[in-house]
Amino acid sequence: MKLMWFHLMPYTELPDDFRTQHPSVWVDIDSRLFDPKRAHHMYNDFMDELEYAAEVGFDAVCVNEHHSNGYGLMPSPNLIASSLARRTTDTAICVMGNSLALYNPPTRVAEEFAMIDCISGGRLIAGFPVGSPMDTCFAYGQNPSMLRERYYEAHDLVVKAWTEKDTFAFNGRYNQQRYVNIWPRPIQNNPHPPVWVPGGGSVETWHWCAEMDYVYCYLSYYGYKAGQATMDGFWNEMARLGKDRNPYRAGFLQFVGVGESRQHAMDLYGEAAEYFYGRCLHIDPRFAAPPGYTTEQTQRLGMQSQVAKAASYSEKFKNRPTDMATLVDAGYVVVGSPSEVAEQLRAVATDLNVGNLMLLLQFGNMSKELSQYNTKLFAEQVKPKLAPLFSEWEHRWWPRPMDSKARAPIPAFTPSLAAE
Repeated sequence: MKLMWFHLMPYTELPDDFRTQHPSVWVDIDSRLFDPKRAHHMYNDFMDELEYAAEVGFDAVCVNEHHSNGYGLMPSPNLIASSLARRTTDTAICVMGNSLALYNPPTRVAEEFAMIDCISGGRLIAGFPVGSPMDTCFAYGQNPSMLRERYYEAHDLVVKAWTEKDTFAFNGRYNQQRYVNIWPRPIQNNPHPPVWVPGGGSVETWHWCAEMDYVYCYLSYYGYKAGQATMDGFWNEMARLGKDRNPYRAGFLQFVGVGESRQHAMDLYGEAAEYFYGRCLHIDPRFAAPPGYTTEQTQRLGMQSQVAKAASYSEKFKNRPTDMATLVDAGYVVVGSPSEVAEQLRAVATDLNVGNLMLLLQFGNMSKELSQYNTKLFAEQVKPKLAPLFSEWEHRWWPRPMDSKARAPIPAFTPSLAAE
């Protein structure tokens, strides 16, 4: 089983009255709330946390792309991933991912992902999300009814740019390029870096992953209990399409807090969890589901995206944040002693049949010190109990890097001569 350390990079200093005084954390969030000097420290703390997760042995570190929001401060995850590629050794670099339909031309994604793969020695996992409606339709002005078509075409261009050895012309509906010939090219060329597709519950995304033989990742805000129906639906659809139940076909995101005991964990992580669910998911419903964004088939099945759920919950609980006890009881956050967390996550992975578990061990306004405590305790006392799961299955969607002896070493830090 692969245990992956995921970072959203939330803004950690939204005011206490944010939920009542501001309509949304996304799209039209008041820019006066952003303090660049404070963000300087946040970014550096976040990158320390990611590097620390790699240092203590997580299988991958994960970053993602969002725009115009206080929920996640990564408009360009590739910037973070390139730094991680330089500062880590064996850990996979999972960029979950680049919103393909937003890039003009999409060959920019092919080039930058190839750079990350080269810098890291072949450790890239390439995430290709369709993108949230806030990021794609409102912040970046894309037509929601054309978004998925743009996505498919951009995907085809990126994959061909990675795999075609000769210069070629591409003439699509949305992209026309006379000369496509990317330099650099990815190290992973059999046939290209593994592709994972994050989704919030769209039937079309399931079909797409099955057709292309990609990993489907359900990035759930609402934990394993709410995620059971979606993952059951995914596996039922895989069976209908003749695919096996290899658990490495799927990834799942879960909030986790580890302490000396269940009560200790509740006390440690309660403020951070309530901050995340009370402020970071405060989404105005008008941004959640623009006409044309959700496909007809998904609507007919009555499936609701994560964003739409967040918006409806935000409206329902407008004047009272959800408390920690409720979050834990609902399965949003898994907490407990190391043995309790290991037992719960073993059940989560088995029940959902998920071989790639993405863990949010930093969330909300959690400090770097608390994040590293959570990370260390998980790595030392939880991870060893979960790692043997699903060892009978082959993971065909994991990076295949260069031999470690052939890779460049991590450079030692040398103080500037000017500082001496």
